[in-house]
Amino acid sequence: MVLGSYHRFYPAAGTPAAGAGETVLLRDGCNRPVSYLRVSVTDRCNLRCRYCVAGELFDFIPCAGILRYEEIVRVVRALAPVGIDKVRLTGGEPLVRRGLPRLVAMLRQIDGIRDVGLTTNGVLFAECGRELRDAGLTRVNISLDTLRRDRFAELTRRDFFSRAMAGIDAAVELGFDPVKINVVAMRGVNDDELVDFVRFGRDRGVEVRFIEYMPVGQGTGWQEASFISAAEIRDRLAAACGPLEPAPPEFSGGPARIWRVTDGGVRIGFISALSDHFCDRCNRVRITADGRLRPCLLEDTEYDLRGLLRAPGVTDAAIRELFFQGLASKPAGHGMSCNAPRKCQRPMSSIGG
Repeated sequence: MVLGSYHRFYPAAGTPAAGAGETVLLRDGCNRPVSYLRVSVTDRCNLRCRYCVAGELFDFIPCAGILRYEEIVRVVRALAPVGIDKVRLTGGEPLVRRGLPRLVAMLRQIDGIRDVGLTTNGVLFAECGRELRDAGLTRVNISLDTLRRDRFAELTRRDFFSRAMAGIDAAVELGFDPVKINVVAMRGVNDDELVDFVRFGRDRGVEVRFIEYMPVGQGTGWQEASFISAAEIRDRLAAACGPLEPAPPEFSGGPARIWRVTDGGVRIGFISALSDHFCDRCNRVRITADGRLRPCLLEDTEYDLRGLLRAPGVTDAAIRELFFQGLASKPAGHGMSCNAPRKCQRPMSSIGG
């Protein structure tokens, strides 16, 4: 990869915005278009999931180190003219940060932003889901790793199962379609519930997505013995539920490969981050809770976006230039596998899922 080659694909700092009829796409150093920005609005969370944080004690980022809503909006406004049209708000748990509907509304007012989504654990969603929808939220993914209350309390160190389920029900009732349920599958932990989740998806009218357990964050106890591949999950579901077939193309997109249970038509997604990489079609870039540009989820290379935003006289062109430089360094693939599980340094709560 030639670092300077990105100038062929998108403008350098100071270049005028695209004229009428001209499309400017943000691309990485491998010429993959980048249109999707994931923003962690906080590293704080109301759960303490055992695979995410090592224990109750956690070194949170000081509030002054978290990007302000106005700073997030400024970044998105600077990137929309060069191709960013989809934003997802993550955490930590984004709903523990006050005023999130205000951020959603500001983002939806930016010309070119067609989609603002949210990834949440659902615990607070029943309380604020309607306000978020009215503000312009278009999509919601809810993380849920078990359908058993006692296991939920064990995994998350909190007895909030009923509140999480109420959040899922609220998302469905508010008309979000599809509501996606993210399940981190772990051998010996929750893999005895795979079929239960398929039934849950059918009964609740939600799309269940099984995510391979990733070694993200030091000290969180990832072990190869807990890993279960998407292919094994798919085989086990086919044996229990009947044949699975790839869903039509309109249901595909993003990292999930979508399959459909032929008996009943339930859609099931598989995110195979370790066993079957989807790096070749990656279209996203991340901003961490403390304002670092992170081109690849599973690589620790980052760029100081917050420092730039708070420098005197910073221009939108300078913001774009930082992204151009960061994306030029984005690798063709993260190189991580279930057989070579080097750990990322940051916990997922500060990277943003």
